[in-house]
Amino acid sequence: MLVRMILGVLITVAGLAFAGRRAWWLYRLMRSGQPLHGRTDNLRERATAQLVEVFGQRKLLKWSIPGLAHFFTFWGFVILASVYLEAYGSLFDETFSIPWIGHWAVLGFLQDFIAVAVLVSLITFAIIRLRNAPERKARASRFYGSHLGGAWLILLMIFNVVWTMFLFRGSSAAAGTFPYDSGAYVSLGLGKLIGLAGHGPAVVLEDVGLLLHIGVMLVFLVIVLHSKHLHIFLAPLNVTTKRMPDALGPLLPMESGGEPIDFEDADEDAIFGRGSIEDFTWKGILDFSTCTECGRCQSQCPAWNTGKPLSPKMVIMDLRDHLFDTAPYLIGGKDSAERPETPLVGEGGVIEPDVLWSCTTCGACVEQCPVDIEHVDHIVDMRRHQVLIESAFPTELGTLFKNLENKGNPWGQNNSERLDWAGDLGFEVPVCDGTLDDAVEYLFWVGCAGAFDDNARKTVRATAELLHLAGVSFAVLGDGETCTGDPARRSGNEFLFQMLAQETKETLNAVFEGREPAARKIVTTCPHCLNTLGREYPQLEGHYEVVHHTQLLNRLVRERKLVPVAPVPGTTVNGVGPVEGKPLTYHDPCYLGRHNKVYTPPRELVEATGATLTEMPRHADRSLCCGAGGARMWMEEKIGKRINLERVDEALGTEAGTIVTGCPFCKVMITDGLVQRQSENVGEDVTVRDVAQVLLESVTREGAPAPEPSAP
Repeated sequence: MLVRMILGVLITVAGLAFAGRRAWWLYRLMRSGQPLHGRTDNLRERATAQLVEVFGQRKLLKWSIPGLAHFFTFWGFVILASVYLEAYGSLFDETFSIPWIGHWAVLGFLQDFIAVAVLVSLITFAIIRLRNAPERKARASRFYGSHLGGAWLILLMIFNVVWTMFLFRGSSAAAGTFPYDSGAYVSLGLGKLIGLAGHGPAVVLEDVGLLLHIGVMLVFLVIVLHSKHLHIFLAPLNVTTKRMPDALGPLLPMESGGEPIDFEDADEDAIFGRGSIEDFTWKGILDFSTCTECGRCQSQCPAWNTGKPLSPKMVIMDLRDHLFDTAPYLIGGKDSAERPETPLVGEGGVIEPDVLWSCTTCGACVEQCPVDIEHVDHIVDMRRHQVLIESAFPTELGTLFKNLENKGNPWGQNNSERLDWAGDLGFEVPVCDGTLDDAVEYLFWVGCAGAFDDNARKTVRATAELLHLAGVSFAVLGDGETCTGDPARRSGNEFLFQMLAQETKETLNAVFEGREPAARKIVTTCPHCLNTLGREYPQLEGHYEVVHHTQLLNRLVRERKLVPVAPVPGTTVNGVGPVEGKPLTYHDPCYLGRHNKVYTPPRELVEATGATLTEMPRHADRSLCCGAGGARMWMEEKIGKRINLERVDEALGTEAGTIVTGCPFCKVMITDGLVQRQSENVGEDVTVRDVAQVLLESVTREGAPAPEPSAP
């Protein structure tokens, strides 16, 4: 008894000393990051996120089988902590039991049950890793690029925790010191087997099992603190300090030293974006250190899935490896003059330019990450430094920036053409040239695509007609509109974004003068405008109530101010009525879906027309990007398969006759992809349309009743 107590204390002191040294090193490393505020507010929401995402494993359970396996493994760590409490108590008192609950059969059963569940989970993990091994599936494996040796070591260590636990508990049962008379069915069963060897051997096995169980835990602790499985400790912290918008929300404003940059009078020492590893905030360092290398982000990334070099997982891993390599110069006392000169972004740098500029900012990586790493923020921050400081960006962006600065739109068209889309409508579109009349409920934000792209103009026209039919009072700005700045911001040109956004904000504030923010209603057909005006302009003190046209139109249908009377070509709901043509499939725009959680209204509108809706394999929060986001709309796609072709192929696989979407960028990209496939004699009878076009045709079919009048 005395010997095992001394040995137990000694190995614990040694193990905690090694672990404590590493923990202090990690703490100092994270403290070395740039300051960042606002990550400890909204405590109730953060506590809820902790309960739902950490203890409830919400994101992991979206992947049912591996999610369940991780669920049981996580709860194994939580519940088996009580076994370690019993183990340490047994060092000093061989008959120790946890006060009040130590002899409760339910606790004994729960401990054994979760340990068995962990064993089953380990087998599941092993099978998943073998079936998805990069050696077999190459880039199709989500584990491609991960440190696989460390993962197998961790599985082995978890297995060691479980079998040493049962050795300790079984021998305790045989020696007569086990605190449970029932419930712990596995431990008691093993106790009967061990008891066949006699009391003496059982006592020896109990000592060995106890010390092994404690020793394995301490070795495991040190390994975890030096490996990617650091997320065991950091994930709860990362989830707690994550951004808290509803959906992915806005990009963060540029800050230096924890304070927003004033672009009109910027400090000459200000940090513009992230040009070196020490420019990242403490949250960035926490993100890098928390990555589990699970590859869920990689498996969902449209760039990676089409053969491009960008893997969100490997971006974070490369930044983490560079951070740890650089740590001795940041906090270890090494002379910074001796630090190797490795550029953060550049040829031969930590992040290759093709990696950085392949991102569409679709947010699939952030949506799927089980530990809430903010990949898109870090990528855009690196872009900001490349654009504003290094002037290193794809040549096509130079034309984009010039058009935005000189013409106020990405197409470089004259602003006098902004109202051409309304030329031959059967009614006059009111144009606001000052302050909105009190009788006007909505400002219809047409957007640059709706004004200048022929394909998007059809959507704008259909929306205007539907609003007119429903009796909704609206007006447009005409040539008073300018770009919201979305493509500038997502390509890293924050200075140009600020210039465009300030101009637009001043215009909108004049238009809505005298109205409270809740009455400053804007409807738009562009999810990028929706996100920028509604989610990012508040950073500039521009507050408006912005809705997508599918949201407003869906409400009008519910209120029967718009009445669909016949399905567009497609099958009728529930097979009622004649079958005509093919069903429709809906493509979720990233900036409408993941960025703003608008999934249901577009689908309800399609179904309200009487058409049958069939889903693509990747839809809703797992929808595949069209390839246009992140200013990729204006960049050439030179590597791998075009993303829009990948999405079109997926849509054609549903055998739908119409691909429906709710974004002008998506419509352009999918149309272009479909034209290419049709030139190859594939999908020749398929069309691409906006939800508003589908609804308008259904509402205006012959015999349609007049809409109910609007409320005064």
